[in-house]
Amino acid sequence: MAVTGSHQPPKDRISIWLLGRFQARLGERNLAGLGGRKVQELVCYVLLFRERCHHREVLAETLWGSSSGPQSRKYLRQALWQLRELSGAPGSGRPLLRMDSQWVEVSREADLWLDVAELETAFALVQGVSGENLTDHQADVLRRAVGVYRGELLEGCYEDWCVYERERVKTIYLALLEKLLIDSQRRGRVGEGVSYGQQILRHDRAHESTHRRMMWLHHLAGNRTTAMRQFHRCAEVLRQELGVEPAPATVALYERIRASESPAPLAAAPPGDRPRTGGRRGEEQLLERVLDLLLEAESVVKDGLLDIRRHPRG
Repeated sequence: MAVTGSHQPPKDRISIWLLGRFQARLGERNLAGLGGRKVQELVCYVLLFRERCHHREVLAETLWGSSSGPQSRKYLRQALWQLRELSGAPGSGRPLLRMDSQWVEVSREADLWLDVAELETAFALVQGVSGENLTDHQADVLRRAVGVYRGELLEGCYEDWCVYERERVKTIYLALLEKLLIDSQRRGRVGEGVSYGQQILRHDRAHESTHRRMMWLHHLAGNRTTAMRQFHRCAEVLRQELGVEPAPATVALYERIRASESPAPLAAAPPGDRPRTGGRRGEEQLLERVLDLLLEAESVVKDGLLDIRRHPRG
């Protein structure tokens, strides 16, 4: 299966958006038969786990588990019938899905643009790479990737599997934004950095290191009052959501900004966030690596669970 490397989907291939409003297109036209919520959930599930073959029994139980066995299998057959255009109907080009009486899978020959794949590919490219060390190419890839995030995964679906995947994809998105925020500071792109910081705080209001970086960026731009307001906003959110006070590094930065009449020389990071051996920055880098490893381990756990469902013991 070919996945493109641009946030603009190619016009001659199947393009599917799972983030925000669901959309599936072949070239310039919408693919028919994909308006139903359960059909969209089925497409989403198969594409999120596109490296696997999916047994029909497992799909029926996962997506229609509240129904009886025969009824859930009937619903699955009806949904798969609605996906016939994705499975090789005339005019669909190389089929996206292959199915037989037992299995459903994403075709390895399919030409597919998938928004979630853009995020996952970008994240894999920079695993273990801090924002201070992004190359120009890596930063460009990340900028394109975060541009596809139009909203949460399959909005309106609250099945357990979807809620879990929604949080996983959002975690990837926020990790990429944070790397871009740090990269913008390093390159002296204040406006760009503020924009990335605002996007992070839109999803995680209590992300203190982002508040601190936003304070520093506003200060560098000569907006001392805005920087101080950012601190008070940070303190209020931390008290409301976590019941804690700002960290000493955040308070120290606030005091430095309040006492300053003009911004300090441009620096890659605010005081308290600058790279150094060990200390808080070392802890942050370690936690970033742990996050990378956890995301890598997710696929292993999911494969194990799927294998148990397919081949139950006893």
